Formats: sequence, C-alpha cells, structure tokens
Amino acid sequence: MEQDVDETSRGRLTKDGIRIYEPADFAGMHNAGQVAAQILDDIAPMIAPGRTTGEIDDAITRMVEAAGAESATIGYKGYQHASCISVNHVVCHGIPGPKVLKDGDILNIDVTVIVDGWYGDTSRMYVAGRLPRKSERLVQVTHDALFKGIEAVKPGNTFGDIGHAIQTFVEGERMSVVRDFCGHGLGRVFHAPPNVLHYGRPGTGPILEEGMFFTIEPMVNLGRPETKVLADDWTAVTRDKSLSAQFEHSVGVTADGVEIFTLSPGNKFHPTYD
Repeated sequence: MEQDVDETSRGRLTKDGIRIYEPADFAGMHNAGQVAAQILDDIAPMIAPGRTTGEIDDAITRMVEAAGAESATIGYKGYQHASCISVNHVVCHGIPGPKVLKDGDILNIDVTVIVDGWYGDTSRMYVAGRLPRKSERLVQVTHDALFKGIEAVKPGNTFGDIGHAIQTFVEGERMSVVRDFCGHGLGRVFHAPPNVLHYGRPGTGPILEEGMFFTIEPMVNLGRPETKVLADDWTAVTRDKSLSAQFEHSVGVTADGVEIFTLSPGNKFHPTYD
C-alpha cells in the first residue's frame, strides 16, 4: 500500500517505522473518529433503492463541512469525492456517481475526515431495501471478523496475530479474505506504517506497543479472494464477480488492550441495527 510521508515529530518511531503516539494524542484521534462515525450514522436514512451513490456522497460532503472538518479524500491523489461507495461486487474504492441503488444492493461507505490535524477513518456496510439472506451472512461474517481482529490487539501481541484471527474465522465460514488491500497506520497522516494484513501467522510481524494507531478493515468475499482494479485506477472488484463486504475501525493500542476511535455514536455500525 502506498503510504504518506509523516513529517510530524510526535512520539517516537519503532525499528519498523511505526510511530508511537503519546497518551494525550488519544483524545485527538477519538474526536476525529467520532466525527467520521457520526457522519456514517447520519447518512443511514438516505440508503434506499432509487438513490444514486453520487447523491449520497454529496450529502456526506455537506456533513463534513457542517461538522467543521475537512475531507481527507477530496484531492487525495486526484480523488474528488468525500467518500468511497462500493456496491455488491466492488471490494473497495468505489467512486460515487450516477449508479442507482436497487433493492437488495449491499454497499460499503468509507469516510475519512481531518479534525484538528487528526485523521478519523472508518467504513461500514449498508443495505438498500431488503437484505438478501446470502448477503446478510456475508455482512455478518465480515462484521464479526473485524471484531475478531480487534480482540487480538493488545501490547505484546503481533500484527500477525490480528491477521490470523481474521483469516481463520473467515475461512472457517467458507469465505475468503482479500489480500490485495490492507489496513494502515494513521494519526496526523492518512497512511503510514504498518501495513495491517487481514491474514497471517500468529507471532509474526511487528510487536504491538501502547501508542500505536492504525486501521483494521477486512474485506471478505463470498467467492475467491482475487481482485482487479478497473480502468479508472480506483475501483477494485472481485475477479469472479462474487459479493464482497468490508467493515473498518480506527484503533489505538492502550496499556492493556485497545481503544476503538470510530464506534458508532448511535449504535448503527451494523446495517440491521433497527
């Protein structure tokens, strides 16, 4: 994954180039994460058959501005939208536009905001209309896989432990973990070390330390794990056209575990919340 250059001097760097932030920095990450999560709460009523993904993104753009935040994605490497909206077999980085949602479509909406220099990055699944049984199971497994990964976050564990927890759970449900995209470090930059793989072997990779900030964002396919990027150089889809789902939280390693910065204020992180 392409990473931004972290020009800040906050905290220290590990031998793997992972920044260790100070305890006071958790508040900034929490504030940014809550702005992003509130936007995803507030957009939920718009997700319905007949809506276009462009209309949804326009509303998100207005919400970011109303919150006094800045979109991290508008202008990022030429991208011109405040969200990525990935429908059905789109794995990630779907570009909002004229696509009209149909009954039973599932979609991931990914929003990153900047609040007082801190980045809040989160995504979750939605359904337009009725949630088909096959899609419901995929969404549930992906949701649970994220939290399996988060449960592995504590000082002394490794990033391989996170990936292993996700991979073994997903494959035990006879689904596949996407390997072409991963989570990432963040803080006062959008992307930084480490790459957070959603598969792996326990005990491998860098050791987790208090003060590390990163995303966990597993993408799970009903079919095979392979993806391809379309001609727009953004949209990634499943090669076998199987359905794909993703959930993402930004987290920080605490002295005895993990803080999730992007929890839903209204408990709407799962699309069947009501």
